[in-house]
Amino acid sequence: MSQKTFYITTPIYYVNDVPHVGNASTTVASDVVARFKRLQGYNVLFATGTDENAPKVAEAAEANGMSPQEFVDDIVPKFKEVWHKMHITYDVFIRTTEARHKKVVEAAFQKLLDSGDIYKDVYKGWYCISDETFFREGEVKDGRCPNPECRKPVRWIEEENYFFRLSAYGDRLLKYIEEHPDFLGPEFRKNEVVSFIKAGLRDTCITRDAYGWGIPVPGDPSQVIYVWFDALLNYLTVAGYLQNEDEFAQIWPADLQLMAKDIFVRFHSTLWPAMLMGLGVELPKKVFAHGFWTIEGEKISKSKGNAISPIKLAEEIAAMSGADIDIAVDAIRYFILREVTFGLDGDFSVSGLIGRFNADLANDLGNLLNRTLPLLHNYREGIIPTPGPVSHDAQEIINLVTSTGAEVAEYLDKLQFGDALAAIWTVIGRANKYMEDQAPWKLAKDEACAAELNTVLYTVLETVRSVAILISPFMPSAAEAIWEQLGIDSPLTEAKWEDAGSWGGLLPGTQTHAPRPIFPRIDTKRRAEAPAAEKEKKMEQKAEEAPQYLTFDDFKKTELKVGKILTAERVPGADKLLKLTVDVGEEEPRQVVAGIAQWYSPDELVGKQVVVVANLAPAKIRGVESRGMLLAADTEGRAVLLTPDADVAPGAEVR
Repeated sequence: MSQKTFYITTPIYYVNDVPHVGNASTTVASDVVARFKRLQGYNVLFATGTDENAPKVAEAAEANGMSPQEFVDDIVPKFKEVWHKMHITYDVFIRTTEARHKKVVEAAFQKLLDSGDIYKDVYKGWYCISDETFFREGEVKDGRCPNPECRKPVRWIEEENYFFRLSAYGDRLLKYIEEHPDFLGPEFRKNEVVSFIKAGLRDTCITRDAYGWGIPVPGDPSQVIYVWFDALLNYLTVAGYLQNEDEFAQIWPADLQLMAKDIFVRFHSTLWPAMLMGLGVELPKKVFAHGFWTIEGEKISKSKGNAISPIKLAEEIAAMSGADIDIAVDAIRYFILREVTFGLDGDFSVSGLIGRFNADLANDLGNLLNRTLPLLHNYREGIIPTPGPVSHDAQEIINLVTSTGAEVAEYLDKLQFGDALAAIWTVIGRANKYMEDQAPWKLAKDEACAAELNTVLYTVLETVRSVAILISPFMPSAAEAIWEQLGIDSPLTEAKWEDAGSWGGLLPGTQTHAPRPIFPRIDTKRRAEAPAAEKEKKMEQKAEEAPQYLTFDDFKKTELKVGKILTAERVPGADKLLKLTVDVGEEEPRQVVAGIAQWYSPDELVGKQVVVVANLAPAKIRGVESRGMLLAADTEGRAVLLTPDADVAPGAEVR
């Protein structure tokens, strides 16, 4: 590695589902920075990956009838596929199940244990599986996770565990934050961290009783290491910690660590730097949190059913516009970083994305190229002309182009992606105005204006060349398409950031390629008509499906009985189905198929009393006969079986 190294990380993602738009915002932002730094000549190490040793991963695996390792091995390629299609150029994809990472975690744990920063004690308190977070008794008011973004039920745990002595690091952390004002960002998030630390840090439980999944505690296999202690160390594993000290010294500390706000205060800004202090390792240069994307004001969540797949969305944009799928992906990348100030929450809107696509990409950027190249082909056989005398207006554009690269670089170093894009679009807007003012289609009618026409065509297309470099970190495929149409011999990958501000890079005599719209406009009128028709259809369906009130006599036809589950097993090849035998007070038990496998394991159902619809017509589900149906409540996307609050003889009627 050269001395000019830039190490950037995303958080590593849980593998309980494939990435959605919210996950993509962190990774896209990191990719933009990585591409920008490569253009600046840095030797970039860009790392992302998956967090696989979590209890909720083990639960998801069980619900799918797979071992944890089989489950994560199945999900990880899907992560990589999404990132590849989103044009993410990571250098390392770290998995916490890798042998090299396990060695780092075990060695770091042992080092902190030897120094006294880790000790054994009894933990009593609440634990949220979803957030992988421990909470004091007083923090939980209603049996649910106090994190407003989660609010899922918590579990009371009493067990002997190992603790990290986080309480000993409060003063050191506050002093470090004060002495390194750029360490945490944005500023209002840093203030949250300072308040959190000043409220008093408590020692953190960092192990759990072994449940068959996770990295065992060195010398104590009865315990596995808590997912957050394990996961945070991935950043050191990637950099070569305890594996290649020369490489580690050159790479570490990380220059930038990006993540969403929910894992910023408690983990990346307190536990993580305290762990590094305990290990005697330098802290990262900058840790930065961005906000959440919401859908109609609600956090994006699989359980809410509002998670948007960025790839499916790109396919829809491509279908609506006629653009290449890679261009549609770039449009999403652009929208994510242009629509909302990075660091703040934002509401994701498909209509907003389409608006940006048509206005910013089709009208502004696309139009600048699409109307200039045809003029070049009509009047100069598609060959870049030697410009004539530079007019005052042309000089203004030259000055703007040559200064914008430095301005955009400054914004990107501050993670002000929206401002960076706005600066680039100022150039695009000015060049479009220049085209309107100069009216080259009129100049072409007068031979005396030939030199002036050459200047206009050259000035606009040279501006487009500069813009292609400037947008390449954000929209790599669009930038490549522009570069290709300009006919430049050297590939865009060989361009440097400073080339964007160096006027004259587009050589006269270059044969450009045939013009082709990169961002075809989306016909919003046609799109509006389709949903209107769909809405009308749904309203008709809703009217047809309006609830019909039952009479008491109708209700009496339903036979509800208390049943006791005798056996439970998974239905082969069906992730959600369980085959049950249920005693409902008849001569022989009933066989019932229930779609509850993602919420209940077979073992916990045996012996459970349930309410059964006993006179339902038999049916075959996945080839298995089912004679009855269990009643369950739907609560936050989870099925909860209805049970009597006292033991009842099987077959008792429910009235």
